[in-house]
Amino acid sequence: MSEYGTWRRVSREGRRFLRGRIRTLGRLALWSLLESAHTFLGGYAVARALDDGFLAGRTGTGIGWLAVAGAGALLGALALRGVFGGLADLVEPLRDGLVRRSVRQAIGRAVADPGRAGDSGAVSRLTQQTEMARDSFAGLVLVARSFVFTALGALLGLAALAPVLLVLVLPALLLGTAAFLTTLRPMARVQRAALDADEALSARTGELAAGLRDVLACGGGAGAGAGVESLIAEQEGLTGRLARWTALRTLALGVAGRLPVVVLLAGTPWLTGRGVSAGAVAGALTYLVQSLLPALDALMTAVGAAGTRLLVVLDRFCDPRPAPRPASEAPAQGPGPEAAPPAPPAQLAPPAPAVELRRVRFAYGPRAQPVIDGLDLVVRPGEHLAVVGPSGIGKSTLTALIAGLLPPGRGSVRVAGAPAGALADVPAGHGGGPGPGPDVRRTLLPQQAYVFTGTVLDNLTHLSPGPVPRGEVERATAALGSDALVARLGGLDAAVDPARLTPGERQHLALAAAFLSPAPLLLLDEATCHLDPRAEEHAERALARRPGTLVVVAHRISSAARADRVLVLDGTRAVCGTHAELPARSALYRELVGLWDAPE
Repeated sequence: MSEYGTWRRVSREGRRFLRGRIRTLGRLALWSLLESAHTFLGGYAVARALDDGFLAGRTGTGIGWLAVAGAGALLGALALRGVFGGLADLVEPLRDGLVRRSVRQAIGRAVADPGRAGDSGAVSRLTQQTEMARDSFAGLVLVARSFVFTALGALLGLAALAPVLLVLVLPALLLGTAAFLTTLRPMARVQRAALDADEALSARTGELAAGLRDVLACGGGAGAGAGVESLIAEQEGLTGRLARWTALRTLALGVAGRLPVVVLLAGTPWLTGRGVSAGAVAGALTYLVQSLLPALDALMTAVGAAGTRLLVVLDRFCDPRPAPRPASEAPAQGPGPEAAPPAPPAQLAPPAPAVELRRVRFAYGPRAQPVIDGLDLVVRPGEHLAVVGPSGIGKSTLTALIAGLLPPGRGSVRVAGAPAGALADVPAGHGGGPGPGPDVRRTLLPQQAYVFTGTVLDNLTHLSPGPVPRGEVERATAALGSDALVARLGGLDAAVDPARLTPGERQHLALAAAFLSPAPLLLLDEATCHLDPRAEEHAERALARRPGTLVVVAHRISSAARADRVLVLDGTRAVCGTHAELPARSALYRELVGLWDAPE
């Protein structure tokens, strides 16, 4: 976005604002004109006090002219009191208008995109940036009108003393001013980038603060922190660039504020040789040192800092231009006259296994004993597999390998024909996967069910990549046996406080979310352990009827008996087969069946 475009938008809005406050501007100008009389009297009275008074031997006349200068100072103080009253009448309506516009824009964005209803950038505009605009505008108006009327009084005074004084003073003054003006555009560009970075950092930290529990649950702390660190690094770089331009601006201020004095003093012999009196030179020096150059210094400081900041901030409150239409929303066009005919359908290849492990070995350290060693396993699409074994034998490790959370130390793990680790960079089933949004290829439900602060509907649909019809959600909760829980919580739009839910209630909600997930592979790592046997059976049968593949770490013998096949992990070898045939093939399975069948 160009500086010219920014200036054009802001100036158009600024003219509209000022046209409605002509009377306020008039009062401000009258008080400022009175202040300029003080400036004129300051230097002129000093010149007359020297030439007509002290240097001429008339002390009383000199003192009288100094009294006139003192009266001018009192007049300037009275004028300044009126200036601040007019300034308040101009600044406060600006702030009120910016607050109203900020709220209107935030509501408009929220209506257009409900997902951004909590936009932290809007909070920054409503609070920090409105106050920044108010303070910057007040300071800029104060010093700008002071410079205009002070310069008017000083230049009139120089001309009244000796017009030739302007020949020495004006070129040096204009040179320093031109050097200063060259820094404005790059400073505005850097200031805009700094505000962009500030809004982005504010929005990012707001998102992280609101979803900190989600980030921790997904194991995404490193990725989330990297995003914040890059924004902080960007802000640091912009601050350095702004500091360098500020140094150049300070140099320009030095030229504009000191060069005219140096030129005047160096040119004093030349001036006196042309009949300019000592009093006139002293009066000119008074105009420069006490009035004109301090006013110029204040103006340049305000324009260089507050002015560029005000320009950039006000541009954010201007009505946004319509964004270009995304290509995905462009009207569909039919094939042109040269459009190629559709290619004939290729012969369908047999589907890849839902899960395939080849000679997989995994250990939790280079010197640790392997938890899984040499495991081969193929799970067909649509199959229901139960995984059983003693506690600590590696069942959760196996689901983590399939989910892509752990890389195998040796061998390969593939899901739907692709390497498991390539499908997700953060935990699947927690809204993770490559890029934003949930992993639509697999969903992992751990023993500690993940439930977050939000509505019931949010917790049931967060594993789905898009909106889910309410009717479909209601059918899912009925199929899982979770409809009674939803009703008890207050319905789909009721708020959920995870701390007030029992472990079983959290598992109910997580299972319903998995049911609604489009992922063709569900991994349940004892995700029903807090349900009673009847509720567990109801939920597992519903999930098994769902299209896709189901892998369950079994908590009860009934869960293994419902599966198509059972994988037994015993630490030395793995045996896979049906529930009916495994007791004859695995001593461990016979033992587990006996323990499960024993009364609890």
